[in-house]
Amino acid sequence: MFAKAFLAAAFAALSITSASAGDRPPGKVTVVFDRPIPNVPGKSMRGVLVEYGPGAGSPAHTHPKSAFIYATVLEGAIRSSVNGSPEKVYKAGENFVEEPGSFHGVSANASDTEPARLLAVFVLDSNEKELVTPARK
Repeated sequence: MFAKAFLAAAFAALSITSASAGDRPPGKVTVVFDRPIPNVPGKSMRGVLVEYGPGAGSPAHTHPKSAFIYATVLEGAIRSSVNGSPEKVYKAGENFVEEPGSFHGVSANASDTEPARLLAVFVLDSNEKELVTPARK
């Protein structure tokens, strides 16, 4: 059961790489951790590694309405805008959160020459399959 859920989450997370954000190449998304939270029935924690090459980014998107997300930049710098806020650049060691139901309008490498990586930790309903839903145009 765990392996099946993990694979489903991995394939769902990879859907973000199928479309580019404008002219930017897509990022690589890998589920690196997926486990039910033992003292919070029905909730799970999923760790997602997002890797952006130089100039790469993700299309505007949402996450499951049950998802609270804590993201930490591991390498490089990430440009981000959530819920229409002004774009902000987060550098390695800095973090941001996305509240449940947030709209992530911008998520991109801030550099055209250096790679960037972030770890996004999702706390969400265990039955959620799709971690990313591209915004409709």
